[in-house]
Amino acid sequence: MSTGRRPERVLIAKPGLDGHDRGAKVLALALRDAGMEVIYTGLRQTPEKIVQTAIQEDVDVIGLSCLSGAHMHLFPRVVELLREQGADDILVIGGGIIPKSDIPKLQALGIAAVFGPGTSTQEVIDFIRSRVQDKRTERREE
Repeated sequence: MSTGRRPERVLIAKPGLDGHDRGAKVLALALRDAGMEVIYTGLRQTPEKIVQTAIQEDVDVIGLSCLSGAHMHLFPRVVELLREQGADDILVIGGGIIPKSDIPKLQALGIAAVFGPGTSTQEVIDFIRSRVQDKRTERREE
């Protein structure tokens, strides 16, 4: 059944040297099964490559996964590069092993949400759908 609207386009990326991608792959499959278009970049991506791919693929959302502890450097760098490219309308979310004390700092730096271990895939799906729909409504009203 077609809703007549473009499905949400999501880029799932593993920045840095983190070599564990099981969670990212599980989320990518769940998003795909929910009807979203998903691009998975694979392991060990630079923030520059992630942003380049996001712009080329015209995504609505970048989902970053980090288990290595480098999230405070890598996640904000992606947001910074998006701003530099004039693509800061792309929603950036994060996930992985992120200390609770870092979540407000990441959000202050432009990460829309951080999802930790045990988060249901449905919660991520609902968040993405809600935020992308809000952005699309804002654009129509402009």
